[in-house]
Amino acid sequence: MKKLLETLKTAQLYLGDNKAVSHQLLYALDGLQRKFLLRSDIEDTFAQLCQQDATGQLRSSPMATIINWTQEAAIDSAWIYLALRQRVARWYYLRINRESLESELVGVEAFLRFKERLADGGADQDWLLELDLKPFSREFYRLQESDSIGRGMQFLNRNLSNRLFTDLKTSGESLLRFLQVHRYRDQQLMLNTSIENLQELRQELRAADKLLASEAADTGWELLESQLRPMGFEPGWGDNSARVRDTMRLLLDLLEAPSPENLEKFLARVPMIFNLAIVSPHGFFGQADVLGRPDTGGQVVYILDQVKALEREMRLRLQQQGLQIEPEIIILTRLIPQAEGTSCDQRLESVAGTRNARILRIPFRNPDGEVVPHWISRFELWPWLEQYALDAERELLAELGARPDLIVGNYSDGSLVATLMARRLGVTQCNIAHALEKTKYLYSDLYWKNNEREYHFSCQFTADLLAMNAADFIITSTYQEIAGTETGLGQYESYMRFSMPGLYRVIEGIDVYDPKFNIVSPGADSDVYFPYFESDRRLHHLEDKIRELVYGGPLDNTRGVLKEPKKFLIFTMARLDSVKNITGLVEWFSRNKELRQHANLLVISGHTDIEKSSDKEERLQIDKMHRLMDQYQLDDQLRWLGLHLDKPLAGELYRFVADQRGAFVQPALFEAFGLTVIEAMASGLPTFATCYGGPMEIIDDGVCGFHVDPNHGDLAAEKIADFVRHCKQDEASWTRISQAGLERVEQRYTWQHYAERMMTLSRVYGFWKYVTDLERAETHRYLEMFYTLQFRPLAQAMRDQKPN
Repeated sequence: MKKLLETLKTAQLYLGDNKAVSHQLLYALDGLQRKFLLRSDIEDTFAQLCQQDATGQLRSSPMATIINWTQEAAIDSAWIYLALRQRVARWYYLRINRESLESELVGVEAFLRFKERLADGGADQDWLLELDLKPFSREFYRLQESDSIGRGMQFLNRNLSNRLFTDLKTSGESLLRFLQVHRYRDQQLMLNTSIENLQELRQELRAADKLLASEAADTGWELLESQLRPMGFEPGWGDNSARVRDTMRLLLDLLEAPSPENLEKFLARVPMIFNLAIVSPHGFFGQADVLGRPDTGGQVVYILDQVKALEREMRLRLQQQGLQIEPEIIILTRLIPQAEGTSCDQRLESVAGTRNARILRIPFRNPDGEVVPHWISRFELWPWLEQYALDAERELLAELGARPDLIVGNYSDGSLVATLMARRLGVTQCNIAHALEKTKYLYSDLYWKNNEREYHFSCQFTADLLAMNAADFIITSTYQEIAGTETGLGQYESYMRFSMPGLYRVIEGIDVYDPKFNIVSPGADSDVYFPYFESDRRLHHLEDKIRELVYGGPLDNTRGVLKEPKKFLIFTMARLDSVKNITGLVEWFSRNKELRQHANLLVISGHTDIEKSSDKEERLQIDKMHRLMDQYQLDDQLRWLGLHLDKPLAGELYRFVADQRGAFVQPALFEAFGLTVIEAMASGLPTFATCYGGPMEIIDDGVCGFHVDPNHGDLAAEKIADFVRHCKQDEASWTRISQAGLERVEQRYTWQHYAERMMTLSRVYGFWKYVTDLERAETHRYLEMFYTLQFRPLAQAMRDQKPN
């Protein structure tokens, strides 16, 4: 901190001592004629100034340090305010008088007030509601180093285990009660009440160890139970003598010399998770013919694959602990009577590939009890969620016959519902955002009023703040999702400090150094997405159908015919919306002569018939696609399929493109993770993907794939063209990237690893929530007030404006 302040002081002195160059910079920034400037605007302007500096000293000056830290600027006729991010989530605010060049550090409130005045026409909002959650976490453990962000479980175990076992008399009783509280329906697990204190627990563990040492390692629990139960031990320690003894020794070691590693190993064996609820209300949630429909894409694939992996892991752990219990997983989503031929009008649907996982659909209901029959955009469903949470809770309890042991909320709507349900049921809550909208739409907070009719960000950002802070733990797919990079803030970090003029300002909304954050990356379904060269696993009966889809003549819901099928095949597949940027890729392709000469483009996205889409944003993109194809005369080089592919067909299509030695391109303006990137790489398909978001971490640029900048489409097209050229000259170029992509996925992105971590996290956070103040009751009371006084009126106002 001292060094930082010294650097800032030096920079401030430099501004005053070098008025000519300082004025020149401020004049150039003012010349952009915008109230708010992005980091790229400021960097580009400063770079131009440096080019004019004959001495070359400006690039190494204190001013350069300030520019390097600046994330954004706000400017009026008298002042310029700079938001400085010295490192992850370490923000400082500097204001400079444009006339005198005098500068000073100001607080976040002053910075937000200045932005509000600029955005809202100069109105001073002295009594605007301020949200500040920092006082509630002053005494709570938090990470200090940015490299530790996303490893919350390890941090908690290190810090809280020391605290827990320092005073064994007090903490040991908490541990004893924790082991005695575990039950499955009417069956007592782990410990019964005959062990009354920690000393007795130690004695019985030693006696049990001596007894088990004389038993064969494979002696089952059923043969040990009659001897262990009178000692205070119930089922759950293991399925045979060796595992029971090993689990008991882990506990003895913890009591003797506690370590975070042993605590994690021990808790991973405690039978705590039998029933799981996963909440995902929006979109068309089903197993067939839904992908590509409005608000329906990667999240559905993620959850279905997640459920299969979690059920396998839950069953394995229960069996290893000697319990013949079948785990149950319920996916809570919305029942849509007007299901458009999908299964979304069915109340209950078993998940294929599982034994006891099922989709439970509950309808949205109006205040009069009437069921809402039609699809509703994810941006407009907020008025229905409170009643939905109550209905879902009732139906979930009836379906399971018990409370779930963990509730997982997905996206903003699912996380809010999970928050409401978890508080009422008193169970552990996990959130998975998938993609936070705030960073997708530029200045969506400052200009929320302009977007309210279409996007209702007032409700969404409020719901995000509530759910983030209420969750016991949060899963992200990448580090960037939480904390961004050295030069750009992360999705969650963007909720730290912001303002919605006329509504409220956030002084401290979320702390990315909170140990609730954990990085657990998903994978691709290995039964569907596997390498193209594994011929014995291939679905060869689909080859003719795929060849017809890709290289055939005109079909329903298609446009364009690839007249030269021997050209290099570029493939993309995503929802047709502005963020996925499919039309952007088409423009890149259209303007690059080399690509058009040597490659074809295959697009699977949305609908080709605008009348078949009910989504406003998709309709705009459909119209743009047709205009681009007309403008650039692409019908002989671009094949556009407005189809929704099932997973087996999609998996085989990736491999078919790999057979042709093609490539996959994911051109999104931003992608929280990028499941299609993993799917393509797992199939052996060289992949180009956006440099904004998850793909930045998935792909090692130039080694196992390529990054492209969607904001510089011409450069992206040149990068793709270079690869096409190299592959034409040397096929080994294609093979090298393909193989490296396969290895990357195998090492880092598998559902087995995901499920193992998820189950361990749920146990660890459940344990600490029970034995410490991790529950944060004061924070929850504050959030309940915020929900009642802020979110509920906003949702009601939406309902009043748009009666359904």
